[in-house]
Amino acid sequence: MSTLVLTTLLVANRGEIACRVMRTAKALGLTTVAVHSATDRNARHSREADIRVDLGGSKAADSYLQIDKLIAAAQASGAQAIHPGYGFLSENAGFARAIEAAGLIFLGPPASAIDAMGSKSAAKALMETAGVPLVPGYHGEAQDLDTFRDACERIGYPVLLKATAGGGGKGMKVVEDVSQLAEALASAQREAKSSFGDSQMLVEKYLLKPRHVEIQVFADQHGNCLYLNERDCSIQRRHQKVVEEAPAPGLSPELRRAMGEAAVRSAQAIGYVGAGTVEFLLDSRGEFFFMEMNTRLQVEHPVTEAITGLDLVAWQIRVARGEALPMTQAEVPLIGHAIEVRLYAEDPGNDFLPATGLLELYRESAEGPGRRVDSGVEEGDEISPFYDPMLGKLIAWGEDREQARLRLLSMLDEFAIGGLKTNINFLRRIVGHPAFAAAELDTGFIPRYQEQLLPAPANLRDEFWQAAAQAYAQSQPPVLRADDPNSPWAFNSGLRSGLPKEITLHLSCEGQDHALTLGDVSTAQLKGEQLLIEHNGVRRQHRAIRRDDVLYLQWEGELRRIETYDPIAAVESSHSHQGGLTAPMNGSIVRVLVEAGQTVEAGAQLVVLEAMKMEHSIRAPHAGVIKALYCQEGEMVSEGSALVELEEA
Repeated sequence: MSTLVLTTLLVANRGEIACRVMRTAKALGLTTVAVHSATDRNARHSREADIRVDLGGSKAADSYLQIDKLIAAAQASGAQAIHPGYGFLSENAGFARAIEAAGLIFLGPPASAIDAMGSKSAAKALMETAGVPLVPGYHGEAQDLDTFRDACERIGYPVLLKATAGGGGKGMKVVEDVSQLAEALASAQREAKSSFGDSQMLVEKYLLKPRHVEIQVFADQHGNCLYLNERDCSIQRRHQKVVEEAPAPGLSPELRRAMGEAAVRSAQAIGYVGAGTVEFLLDSRGEFFFMEMNTRLQVEHPVTEAITGLDLVAWQIRVARGEALPMTQAEVPLIGHAIEVRLYAEDPGNDFLPATGLLELYRESAEGPGRRVDSGVEEGDEISPFYDPMLGKLIAWGEDREQARLRLLSMLDEFAIGGLKTNINFLRRIVGHPAFAAAELDTGFIPRYQEQLLPAPANLRDEFWQAAAQAYAQSQPPVLRADDPNSPWAFNSGLRSGLPKEITLHLSCEGQDHALTLGDVSTAQLKGEQLLIEHNGVRRQHRAIRRDDVLYLQWEGELRRIETYDPIAAVESSHSHQGGLTAPMNGSIVRVLVEAGQTVEAGAQLVVLEAMKMEHSIRAPHAGVIKALYCQEGEMVSEGSALVELEEA
């Protein structure tokens, strides 16, 4: 087979995966092409590409999911190949066929392989025929509620609804009993349709305390296929992976080989080409059950790269050119241990609602041996409600698991993000938890340790407020005079002729307010972006970063956002009106389930809001009567906007 000429690559995706693919492509000497929606016109992936093409639209359905627009963008830019990234159309057989029909190269498997394994239902049927153990479930064509109700009764609750074309936790719901089934099925189908353009669902038994272990497979066009060890992805929240590591702790070489060889047989059975992942559930007895095959590069591929020293995107490009795999199974390295965490724009303290807004502060951890950050944002970027809320990934490698874990904790401590809520403190608590350090992993880890991972907010101590006041006062930008830049009045020394030597600051942090009086003498000194505090002969330093009127202060492992407030004007205001229910985030109204004058019970679903490809229900906090509606289906709403006025019965 002759090697194809490939000089220009279009990445049909956005965010950190687009940036990561383009990084390797540029290193191989390729010209890179980015596509972007109207919202992403100035996004980082668009800025970093050699060529960029505007797809228009804001929602994924109007931009990144438009096959014709993507093909046209490749042709207009001179790209010979398209890399799908992950999500969007990465596992869409129609997209692969359209690329081939246009005479372009798809950096993924053949459309026939996507058809066979990209659908969870088809994959399970294929594995059942091949004798691979399956979790009990239903993955048939009938999609009506009665069929799913009968299947769930046969399987036994709890069950897990999953989008057959899905991934990343989209279109996935746990159902505890039959009373929850109708609402969960309808919501999962809508999420699946919105994210993947396909509402087809399957249901399977929800296993208790399983581990999620997956095998990275790679195949070329010459019939060679091998596995690149495994990853443990058991730390999950709502079926969305949060922490991934390689290799899986405690996996014996025999079990690794058995799972790896099963994964390779699965790939070979469908004529697979390129990078793919076969996912298994592993129980405490060492038995594994086939879950699904992801016919694409995974979010967590960097941990595999870290323990093998390989560049999987470079392998994808070489395989697409027609080259053979560069090594045999016996030559695949397994060096040390790697752990990855996913950094999301979301609010862990408010049920992990996606967060949108301006990244007014964004500092990544320092580069170095065993340290890697894959991100898709920079300081000053706007995080919109239209796409997945992942900002990036932190990956640490070590000679053993503990070295990797400690290195990752250090990276998390060095990161600084401000302007919107993120899960960085939540990640720090997971990686620092004694059970995680002991590798006690299963998919119930987060719910089991929820109280420690999501502690209730504690009152900030006087020591914090004193440090915050000193840092805020000393970081106040000087007011320079053009005619006298060295004027003593331009500096924050505290000296004010004829005025008191003390100043009073009214500070606010994380919903808590505090008034402090500062004098001339202080044990804290701000040097650059480090606040030095000495107490009883021990000096500690805390990072302090000023952004206009906001101070970010590192305190007890967390970066705190501090502002001043006017105590006279700080009167707590109610929402727009009494009884008003507001939007918890920016998003789109997908369903309005009530009308004015209707009586509802406590907990009733009133409005369904979609943001960052996930649905969020607005429910009645108490029984009452709908007095007014302030939204309609299809409307975009901002965080805090009034949606429903509910009058208590």
